[in-house]
Amino acid sequence: MSEMAKRGIFRPRDKQGGKRLVLTIVGVVLIVVSPLVGAVPGPGGIFVFAAGLALMLRNSIWAKKLYARFKRRYPKRGEWVDWSLRRRSALRRAKKARRKLRGD
Repeated sequence: MSEMAKRGIFRPRDKQGGKRLVLTIVGVVLIVVSPLVGAVPGPGGIFVFAAGLALMLRNSIWAKKLYARFKRRYPKRGEWVDWSLRRRSALRRAKKARRKLRGD
């Protein structure tokens, strides 16, 4: 691996790039459609939006960077997304907080 690839300037080509792109586009479509689904009685729009957000955060580097910026600005609001996506970082922080409460 080249030095630039190690630093993240040039990344090796992703073999699943096409699949990730399609899933990201599906996520965007779900987010755009969620207000329309929200007009139907019931909580459907919330679940559609959550599914779209999950697809985007799992498959898009751009969305991950934007989310990280949002989370730095509003840390409490980002916790529920981390929890719902079962992100490792959220699990680590929760475990650390429990240890801190116990006094370990």
